[in-house]
Amino acid sequence: MSSADNDSRADFDQRCTSKSLQHRRVVVGLSGGVDSAVAAASLVAQGYDVHAVTLDTWKAGKAENKSLSLARAVAIQLRISISQRDLRHQFHERIVKPFAGAYARGQTPNPCIFCNPDLKFATLLEVANAIGAAWIATGHYTRVVHADGKPSRLLRACAESKDQSYALYRLTQPCLRRLLLPLGGVESKAEVRRMARQWQLPTAEANDSQDLCFVSTEGYAELVASLYPRALDPGPIYDETGMQVGEHHGLARYTVGQRRGVGIASPRRLYVIQLDSVNNALRVGPRALLKRQSCYLRDVTFISGEPPDDTFEALGRIRYRAPLTPVQVTVNESGGATVRFVSPQTAVAPGQSLVLYHGEEMLGGGVISLEPNNTHDRP
Repeated sequence: MSSADNDSRADFDQRCTSKSLQHRRVVVGLSGGVDSAVAAASLVAQGYDVHAVTLDTWKAGKAENKSLSLARAVAIQLRISISQRDLRHQFHERIVKPFAGAYARGQTPNPCIFCNPDLKFATLLEVANAIGAAWIATGHYTRVVHADGKPSRLLRACAESKDQSYALYRLTQPCLRRLLLPLGGVESKAEVRRMARQWQLPTAEANDSQDLCFVSTEGYAELVASLYPRALDPGPIYDETGMQVGEHHGLARYTVGQRRGVGIASPRRLYVIQLDSVNNALRVGPRALLKRQSCYLRDVTFISGEPPDDTFEALGRIRYRAPLTPVQVTVNESGGATVRFVSPQTAVAPGQSLVLYHGEEMLGGGVISLEPNNTHDRP
């Protein structure tokens, strides 16, 4: 942890003990994994009054029951209270259905982007308000910096390979001002597991959670089809000249940039260039056609509540774990933005989010669209 991080933590702890807060009660989201368990243990060690909450978001099964049992075991080990919130209906209506609908419209959505602020963090805040807690906390690998009289800021994690700031870009100041992220300053996942063993947490060797918590990698197309059956209707595959070169097995089975599994016999490598849901057609072509010099963003949000300027330079991440690339952003009055890439980017996929950074600080972001003011790709 850097000296600046130590200074911000010292200032933060001093504010936590000030008369203005009156208490150090915090509500922690406990998932049954090692990260959230170490976050809770770290706060207990710092003297916080910790209350854990598990969020039931999907159909109960062996994995979900095991996670709940582990979360309860962690709470017992740490001697903290734990409660459970049933969010299955809200999760299905507000996260799963829009996810399936986006795939049915030829997009590549990231449901965590909306689940975090709209459901998980919102529920933690509800519980915190109900029990009079000043703070909420999670096990995300991201740093939050609080400063009196200024907006709270989100920074990339010290463990760069584990950084999860991308998934939190839609958090707003009312949430951020009350947020603690104990794992933001750790250097690696190995350090987190070492801390878990030191505190004898039952999740010390737990596997990392998967990106899509509600569906396996092999099964998302079937989930989409269960809600939008026509998403798996077969249709034509066209190359860049407009010639039909094959038949696809449902647009929900493909994503922009995909090469393997397209099912085309061709002497050259062909990539998915576009999912044309209006005509139920898949368009393929050489890799060069995947490169884009610009894109549009809809539903743009900024961590501070406003953009740095009407036009500004930043670093952009076009999908989770993608490398940062220099961009120029022009914000428009309708809540969108135009993004121009300094170097052309490959596989810029509608439905994914483009997240913006200035150095280590995360500025905000929006949902990628390839056409300005495109209403077809909205939820």
